[in-house]
Amino acid sequence: MTRAPKPEWAPHKAVWIGFPSHPDLWEDDLDQARTEVAAFAAAVHADGQGEEVLLVAADDEAAEAARALAPFAEIVVEPFGDIWLRDTGPIIAGDRVAHDFMFNGWGGKYDLPGDDDIGRRLATQRGKAVESHAWVLEGGAIDGDGTGLVVTTEQCLLNPNRNPGLSRVEIEARLDADLGYDRVLWLGDGLLNDHTDGHVDNLARFVGEGRLALPVAGENDPNWQVYQQAADRARAFGVEVVPVPSPGRVLRDGEVIPASYMNFYIGNAAVVVPVYGAPDDDAAVAAIQAIFPGRSVVGLRADAILTGGGSFHCISQQIPA
Repeated sequence: MTRAPKPEWAPHKAVWIGFPSHPDLWEDDLDQARTEVAAFAAAVHADGQGEEVLLVAADDEAAEAARALAPFAEIVVEPFGDIWLRDTGPIIAGDRVAHDFMFNGWGGKYDLPGDDDIGRRLATQRGKAVESHAWVLEGGAIDGDGTGLVVTTEQCLLNPNRNPGLSRVEIEARLDADLGYDRVLWLGDGLLNDHTDGHVDNLARFVGEGRLALPVAGENDPNWQVYQQAADRARAFGVEVVPVPSPGRVLRDGEVIPASYMNFYIGNAAVVVPVYGAPDDDAAVAAIQAIFPGRSVVGLRADAILTGGGSFHCISQQIPA
């Protein structure tokens, strides 16, 4: 039996979702970001048919706003820097163990108070035994299929701004020792202009044992070479590649943004996919629906959330049943 965390499609007890709490970070996008997060939370909750939703607010003002928008959710008030709980929250393995890794603001880019210990605080609040690990690892940098196989990118995990003293072999050994991942599929780069330095949850997602969903380039797609290299490496590794359309070139204020349908969240009842008003939105939702026939696949706009740098998967961290 593998020691690795359960895959995301396994049953969940609950999910933590970060709620936008700092007006100085979100500025004019704050209200819309809160509305989008609440819609995501509602889709995951699925009128009680999904999973328990824990909306994490950084202060009392944000908690009040969360209660108004999502009365079905439990509101957790814990100070944090920003909502990206996939990276700062704990990784839960087994019934009671929470893995807590070092966090350095995505390679020193965003050093915000509370982000370095929010994972430990959330896990302790849920009665989990916390295992701390003295190296930098963000949850969005890895994705496992539940068998001990994990996928990541060289751009992120081998980046000198994370663990400059660790080699590829040493990182593989730590993934095995700390999380039970005994096989690593290394992809190359992540998406263009992704400030996380290529998090894999924006590029490739396991959707079954040995089955990896990957984008197929859209029109004038700035990431077509990234997708092609990732597919070549995955197939050479022996993994089945499941194609999903890409949104193609998506611009905000004239700049290419790392828009991806891969940043979906797999809940008990629903799979929630970010969409962008791109021509392939409907085709992507249909493709992901075909992967998860037993769940409702919902496409929701996440434009304001994306201004902060991520989407639905980035702001969530599941608690396995």
